[in-house]
Amino acid sequence: MPVVLYSVYRLLLLAASVGLLALAGFRGWLLLLVAVVVALLASPVLLRGPRDRAALYLAERAEARRASAGKPARDEADEDAEAEG
Repeated sequence: MPVVLYSVYRLLLLAASVGLLALAGFRGWLLLLVAVVVALLASPVLLRGPRDRAALYLAERAEARRASAGKPARDEADEDAEAEG
């Protein structure tokens, strides 16, 4: 869930950039281009906490996947035990 939350925050930051730049007088494609650049530059500073939580969440999932990659699934282990026994 932290990854989704971080993505939503980034979209909100982009929307806020568009709004503020529109109020400042930017229009058309220049508005969107400058808003994307502003959001990209502001994101690491303003969204450090959500980004760190999302990265930790993804790292924990990857570690859990690596840990379970060497083990057979529980059902497979039960079937093997029955076949041997």
